[in-house]
Amino acid sequence: MTKALILAAGKGTRLGPLTARQPKPMLPVGGRPLLAHTVAWLRHHGIREIAMNLHHCPEAITGYFGQGEGHGVHLTYSYEDTLWGTAGAARRLASFLDTTFVVVYGDVFTNLDLTRLLDGHRGRAELTLALYRVPNPGECGLVETDPQGRVTRFVEKPPPDQIFTDLANGGILVCEPSILDWIPAETVYDFGHDLLPALLAAGRPVYGQPIRPDEVLIDIGTPAGYRRAQEAFPAVQDALTREGAALLP
Repeated sequence: MTKALILAAGKGTRLGPLTARQPKPMLPVGGRPLLAHTVAWLRHHGIREIAMNLHHCPEAITGYFGQGEGHGVHLTYSYEDTLWGTAGAARRLASFLDTTFVVVYGDVFTNLDLTRLLDGHRGRAELTLALYRVPNPGECGLVETDPQGRVTRFVEKPPPDQIFTDLANGGILVCEPSILDWIPAETVYDFGHDLLPALLAAGRPVYGQPIRPDEVLIDIGTPAGYRRAQEAFPAVQDALTREGAALLP
């Protein structure tokens, strides 16, 4: 059984007053919180055991979702008085993440074929990244792969003179529980800044899979990204409805 962790603890300061009293993943896209779309997307791909880390305005999330019973899933919450970073959040949930698991950054709006990403991961990778092309490579974790998709280079938010590609980490990762052993307990630790460089330096099997042209992956963490998600929603929802996989729960 595959499980998932949605990273929902961030404050979303780049969105200014929109996130002053609610977590960034609770911002509405197409009339429902982004987080509701993410939960429905995971459920569609067969994932019903989902954890969320919480920090900023946690009651907005727990009040909306409860234990997940109204959304066809079971939710486990991890409350963080101190932000532990993206990988640190996963380490604190090690007892829950005891099988292959998906990590989804809470500000990602997507219709990615997660089943395809999981199929490409199994049997060859310890960690697999969903990859996409970005117009602003200096603001992302950049990835270089070999012809088989194995990651050969990763640099988190490089300076302008060190940009080597526009292929970036999309904020959706498939992981094996063994990666948690690389994360120190009760330590602020990040997938991009810390864990991925450590895995690559040790020669661990890390792979990347680019999204397809018909797939959408949008970071809503900036005003421009949030607008793009709102604009993309009608077409994404129409396509998924035709497939019987609507994002709305």
